[in-house]
Amino acid sequence: MATRRKKKPESSNFQNFTPYRAKKGEAYMNAPQLGHFRNILLDWRLELMEEVDRTVHHMQDEAANFPDPTDRASQEEEFSIELKTRDRERQLIKKIDQTVERIDQKDYGFCDTCGVEIGIKRLEARPTAAQCVDCKTLEEIRERQLHG
Repeated sequence: MATRRKKKPESSNFQNFTPYRAKKGEAYMNAPQLGHFRNILLDWRLELMEEVDRTVHHMQDEAANFPDPTDRASQEEEFSIELKTRDRERQLIKKIDQTVERIDQKDYGFCDTCGVEIGIKRLEARPTAAQCVDCKTLEEIRERQLHG
């Protein structure tokens, strides 16, 4: 029977950071704040890229042609799940890159829909957020109404 590799719990590096402490009277999305979020995003991207490399090596090392059809099917299913996860992470890496570009253009931290400040705490919770909570909530409500 195929031996299964124990998976470590997946975590995102952006959760392992020191929250930004805004100074009294500090302007929103000033250089230190933009740098804070840029670092969070780049660290998160690096972690995702390392996970891609680990997956490639794991699949190369673990690939075997099991004579037992059940073992072979289990391995194929495990690889399929890993590849789906990596594909979602590939899409996330693209979104991270787009967000870093917005930071570089100093167009980060403001809602794409209404233009208000998204807020540091929301951005620390979801660094790639492009909408304020209110606009995102309305979008999700519309999406549920359209697609049940």
